[in-house]
Amino acid sequence: MTDTGRHSPPLEGQGEVSMTFWDHLDELRGVIIKSLVVMAVAASVAFCMKEELFAVVLAPRTSDFISYRLMGIEPFSISLMNTGLTEQFLIHMKTACYAGLLVASPYIIYALFGFVSPALYDNERKYALLLCGSGYLMFMLGTVVNYLIIFPLTVRFLGTYQVSPDVANMLTLQSYMDTLIMMSLVMGVMFELPVVSWILGKMGLVNAGMMRKWRRHAIVAILTVSAIITPTTDAFTLFVVALPIWLLYEVSIVILKFTVDGLQFLRPFSSKRAKLERTDDMTGGRHTRKGNHL
Repeated sequence: MTDTGRHSPPLEGQGEVSMTFWDHLDELRGVIIKSLVVMAVAASVAFCMKEELFAVVLAPRTSDFISYRLMGIEPFSISLMNTGLTEQFLIHMKTACYAGLLVASPYIIYALFGFVSPALYDNERKYALLLCGSGYLMFMLGTVVNYLIIFPLTVRFLGTYQVSPDVANMLTLQSYMDTLIMMSLVMGVMFELPVVSWILGKMGLVNAGMMRKWRRHAIVAILTVSAIITPTTDAFTLFVVALPIWLLYEVSIVILKFTVDGLQFLRPFSSKRAKLERTDDMTGGRHTRKGNHL
């Protein structure tokens, strides 16, 4: 019998002790506690590094930010204000917690994968590892793109927009932070497009030909989403925002072509080979029986 790589998880008496539901629950509790401890330590370090943390977070509000200098944007500066007694302290804690979560996320994913992987088959473990790693990298890439491109352009447009010179903008720190966190989450999720496309392709719901067929509709949707994310009036900013999303769509087509459609292309050859092997086995069996009869 051929080895398909789908080995069953170890059972009792095969090198591992069978665990009850409560044993698994206790192990999961240990994983969660360890993950929370790592995240708390990372958040505490970020909390103590207040100057460095907010130097990074508040950098896009002035024209000294690296993205503005590369784009040649005119000098500007946006002032932020605080309207609550405890607001700055709470924002400090919230920002430190988000930073701690980002720093501790590799360990959290590793710990959760280590908890789940013993129950997976060999091929399932391989796909789960690929899925977790690629999903994490794409989410972080989306967060970085938002911080360097999408959010700065949004801050510059909305922070300097005025209906009249007599109306001054008074932006709050809370509004600034909420927008940054929300847009980082949205862009991180949008950058999961290749991973989601690969999953849907494995499920047989989409393929490369289908995505090529709907490319024009996808471009219209991408431009619409880009206009919503960055409500600017110039075409350059809209192009800068839409370009990475469109590239992700094209990358998804390539991934489906080589991972899903390619396997479907090779499937007829593998089935023909299997039929030939079965025919050879049957023919060899008949020859053997004839030889024994003689």
